[in-house]
Amino acid sequence: MHSLFHLAFHVTDLDAARRFYGDVLGCREGRSTDTWVDFDFFGHQISLHLGTPFASERTGHVGGHLVPMPHFGVILALPAWQALAARLRAARIDFVMEPQVRFEGQPGEQWTMFFHDPSGNPIEIKGFRSLEDIYAA
Repeated sequence: MHSLFHLAFHVTDLDAARRFYGDVLGCREGRSTDTWVDFDFFGHQISLHLGTPFASERTGHVGGHLVPMPHFGVILALPAWQALAARLRAARIDFVMEPQVRFEGQPGEQWTMFFHDPSGNPIEIKGFRSLEDIYAA
């Protein structure tokens, strides 16, 4: 059975969130009211509610970088990851961690990038040549 993930979190501006998640990330909008909006976040459901975003700090060690914790994201097949990285660069997204490869040539080889949405919510997107390698050690 394939399960879908649901995450609800706060944003400060629904219009800015719609532009970012819909136009920049390419996520399909779902249901909404005056205080929240749902998106299909690469096959998973996120619900963005008006409010104060969760606090995060750059305390996570990823390679030689400190990345925001907590954060959320998604894992994509490498071609989709590459297309999204190009789309984000074209949109002039300010990356916390530029798109790059980690563990090159090793088990668990992956591509990663970190950035924030307009409300400051940190996002990591990972890419793998084979999704069967996600847990390779």
